[in-house]
Amino acid sequence: MVAPDARVRGPRVTDQPIRPAATVILARQTPAGPQILMGMRGASAVFMPSKYVFPGGAVDAADAQVPLARPLAAAQADLLADAPGPQALAAAAIRELWEETGLALGHPGAWPGPVPAGWQGFAARGLCPVADGLRFVFRAITPPGRPRRFDARFFLADATGIAGDLDDFSAACDELSHLHWIGLTEARRLDLPFITEVVLSEVSMILRGGDQPGVPFFDNSTSTPTFRRVMPG
Repeated sequence: MVAPDARVRGPRVTDQPIRPAATVILARQTPAGPQILMGMRGASAVFMPSKYVFPGGAVDAADAQVPLARPLAAAQADLLADAPGPQALAAAAIRELWEETGLALGHPGAWPGPVPAGWQGFAARGLCPVADGLRFVFRAITPPGRPRRFDARFFLADATGIAGDLDDFSAACDELSHLHWIGLTEARRLDLPFITEVVLSEVSMILRGGDQPGVPFFDNSTSTPTFRRVMPG
């Protein structure tokens, strides 16, 4: 049964289905400290308009068929055991990063078969996607009542895995504007969605050498929010 929006103000809307999604926090080290890549969503976007976010989006059906030259590490796949296809999530993360930034997480190689939609430009560079550098660091389900809802897994990736110039965004689509590398402290001054602020705090801790006692999970799949940590095993 679809529940109505529970907010007091504003029009009542029917709830939306929860779609699996993947997001990438791409990080690089500089003499001044770690930097992450962020961009701003358009003012007319249905979901999080005018907010600075990490590259990411919904998993496509074709992502399950993408041949990863190096798949997600076994320990990371184990943490994603309850996901509908851990390797598909990894492929979606790499695809969204490519589409929204023009940066390719891959290495030279030939595709073993037809190239799926959304990957032609990636393959045209003579690259195959690699996922073994992705680290699952956060999970969040969008609360009820939002115009779109996602079960989003956030992956941290080192920019050394990118093939090409880290400052060349010429192949990016127009979904994100103002793409730029930014320090962790400066990023907190941007106009961020709440969940992005929370993820940024977690990532900042990791990049500064802190330990993560399990992957944080903000579960808003029902009207009663819960928080827990995804543990190995």
